[in-house]
Amino acid sequence: MGSPDLKQSEISRVIEMAWEDRTPFEAIEALYGLPEKHVIRLMRRELKPSSFRLWRKRVTGRRTKHRALRPEGVIRAYCPTQYKR
Repeated sequence: MGSPDLKQSEISRVIEMAWEDRTPFEAIEALYGLPEKHVIRLMRRELKPSSFRLWRKRVTGRRTKHRALRPEGVIRAYCPTQYKR
């Protein structure tokens, strides 16, 4: 596949980040070395087919998932309330 070997905990985190609306694919690549096409492959491999289709429909063209489509001034990769304790 050409992607780095990831531990199961890292795969779980990539999946979580991929589902998050505000986390761009570029953030996943910066943290785990997986470009968008590899994230898509990972999601296809790890999710049930129906879940994968739902995810693809959700992220395709979503402005917050692609840094180039984001509005000016949005610099964070996650929602401020995402990591409440």
